[in-house]
Amino acid sequence: MRIVLVGPPGAGKGTQAAFLAKNLSIPHISTGDLFRANISRQTELGKLAKSYMDAGNLVPDEVTIAMAKDRMEQPDAQNGFLLDGFPRNVSQAEALDETLKTEGLKLDAVLDLEVPDEEVVKRIAGRRICRNDSSHVYHVSYKAPKQEGVCDECGGELYQRDDDAEETVRKRLDVYHTQTEPIIDYYKGQDLVVTISALGAVDEVTQRAMEALKAKSDDK
Repeated sequence: MRIVLVGPPGAGKGTQAAFLAKNLSIPHISTGDLFRANISRQTELGKLAKSYMDAGNLVPDEVTIAMAKDRMEQPDAQNGFLLDGFPRNVSQAEALDETLKTEGLKLDAVLDLEVPDEEVVKRIAGRRICRNDSSHVYHVSYKAPKQEGVCDECGGELYQRDDDAEETVRKRLDVYHTQTEPIIDYYKGQDLVVTISALGAVDEVTQRAMEALKAKSDDK
């Protein structure tokens, strides 16, 4: 299957993408990984992307699209892929359609992970990270430390990252609603969208997603 995963920040896209890709035996292609891989390998696209990033500018759509196209042409993606973080806007969605069309391919589904804004804010703004080890992650509501502000594992100080501050989270949600959410309507016009609730335990959401994708596949 060729799938695009869409959802607001804090919807658990990365977690779900990893599980779904494994269950469907297709590669998980995330824009973050694409950028890191191209920059670390110093590809021409990586150098170009880094020049924009170093200048504090957004990487142009055509560079992101070229990276995604190159990745989708790799041998492990010939039987399908799961795109996470791309496309981010309607122009990227249109470019993706054109890229697939030239190869005689098309998307099978667009999985929309639905989470209310207030839940997103609660999930992200409640996160606390250990200063000694960033892999020690807590949450004020869902996984509180035994002692407030102190890591259970090493005693390090827990802090809130700037990116996790409520004001920043709300700005990220605004960007999602204005730039990325319109692709849902774009894909609805192609009858590709499957919307599921991303609330609940991780395995429950994965099961929900697998059932929805199977139903979509059976409809074709």
